[in-house]
Amino acid sequence: MVDIEHIAYDLILDEVAPGSKVLDLGCGDGTLLHKLQKEKQAVPYGVEISEDGVWHCVEKGLYCYQGDIDEGLADYKDNSFDYVILNQTLQITKRPSYVLNEMMRISKNAIVSFPNFGYYKTRLQLLVKGIMPKNILLPYEWYETPNIHLLTIQDFQNFCKKHEYPVKKETHFSLASAGRSSIIRTFPNIIAQYGFFVLDGERYTRPLSQ
Repeated sequence: MVDIEHIAYDLILDEVAPGSKVLDLGCGDGTLLHKLQKEKQAVPYGVEISEDGVWHCVEKGLYCYQGDIDEGLADYKDNSFDYVILNQTLQITKRPSYVLNEMMRISKNAIVSFPNFGYYKTRLQLLVKGIMPKNILLPYEWYETPNIHLLTIQDFQNFCKKHEYPVKKETHFSLASAGRSSIIRTFPNIIAQYGFFVLDGERYTRPLSQ
């Protein structure tokens, strides 16, 4: 089974500027935050729903708030972080649209990565076998999966366009050896295993109704 928590770490480390203030939503045991702190001298913060995850973060000397990101991020002010990260977590949120809107509110840069349900092997498994796919991207049986909002790269592109979220960068990828990311530039919605977006929170203008 793929170690989901470590996917896209190399891309995120490349993206985050040294000394940045970073918030990781669904930060797990804090491994990514710890790497950002050590390698990028980032000022790390985390939100994690599990008590075990929070405990592991504290053991690493990290600040981690135990909370449910689906309930919002009202404790954080507008543009209070240089980067807010939602890595391999979007598809398990109950209110993805709300979570993303909160990310755009509190971050100058929102980093979002997720498994691409449009990946060709996933399409073929559903087409040929007629059952919900179970593979390297989606390693769970349908009745035990935490993934409740599956999406494709094209879905997320359309979502950003509809909500007028400025996309600063797209770096879609598949897994290479040793868990490294292999960038897919041609037909990523079919060939890439994962979507990776950086959204520009500084250029985003929130609707007046919000």
